[in-house]
Amino acid sequence: MQSGSIKKPRLTKAITVMSILMVLIIIVFIISMNTGVIRLSPIEVLRTFFGGGTAKQGIILWDFRLPRIVISILVGAGLAVSGAILQGISRNMLADPGILGINAGAGLAIILVVSFYPNNAGAPLFFMPMIAMLGAGLAAFLIYTLSYVKGKGISSSRLLLVGIAVSAGIAALMMVLSIRLDPTDFQFVQIWLAGSIWGTNWKFVLALLPWIVVLIPYVIFKANVLNVLNLGEMTSIGLGIRMERERLGLLAAAVALAGACVAVGGGIGFVGLIGPHLARRLVGPKHQFLIPASALTGGLILIVADTIARGMFQPTEVPTGIVAAVIGAPYFLYLLVRTRAS
Repeated sequence: MQSGSIKKPRLTKAITVMSILMVLIIIVFIISMNTGVIRLSPIEVLRTFFGGGTAKQGIILWDFRLPRIVISILVGAGLAVSGAILQGISRNMLADPGILGINAGAGLAIILVVSFYPNNAGAPLFFMPMIAMLGAGLAAFLIYTLSYVKGKGISSSRLLLVGIAVSAGIAALMMVLSIRLDPTDFQFVQIWLAGSIWGTNWKFVLALLPWIVVLIPYVIFKANVLNVLNLGEMTSIGLGIRMERERLGLLAAAVALAGACVAVGGGIGFVGLIGPHLARRLVGPKHQFLIPASALTGGLILIVADTIARGMFQPTEVPTGIVAAVIGAPYFLYLLVRTRAS
């Protein structure tokens, strides 16, 4: 009876928090539809959304703004859930796809594609997430292999340090490859690396959506495994968890999510770090609540960042990743100081 009375308020709180996050996303969604170089009033947006409005207004809303807004939410959700997985399996609150080098691996694969397909004209659109995942997977495999110590498993601090080192090495390699590109492709790559949400049509939404729809429910299904993994390796083995099998499965999901999001959204950092942290503060550490709350928090952070990026310096557009970094960097420094103090 007591256990039920404890769980019910926790569930009620989680549902309330997630409902508020969804309402905030809807509010920012509406604001974002009105934001851009060409202004559309709320009435014009509403009229166009329901089939009215001029042809020009329809093109602006349906062909440019709405796909980008939807992609911002999906990319934010995917990166935040990827970060939550990595923090769970490593038991390190500073882990995220960007810091661990997974985003860099995906970025390297995309740059290689751009090198082979001049001006991105013939790049296989629906295979871009697969290509990015291949790069992210190779980076993750390298990090996992270098972090693993026989007889001791994976140390969370070693995993973080190896990830930072691998990320730095891949970033240097990407810079060398970028210099060899022609000016048009070089400009595209630099904007992409800054996190430009470059995929701004419905084809990119369709390329990303299946990975989000399949993988996030899978991670929620594995929430109990993540809860047990947080108790430590010996406890997890004692409770009958197949450590390496479950860890590799969840790591594959994190890599796939990060790779797909990077393929469409570019090199966006910090969302995978601060999304799960904010969600943890709001709903607690239980992954049944933490994973969906992280998805909503990440989606909210990135749609806010993208709205600011499109609206702050009009007609010039700032890459969304830069705004996300401005939001996330101070919080990352705060986490570093707090981790050091503890």
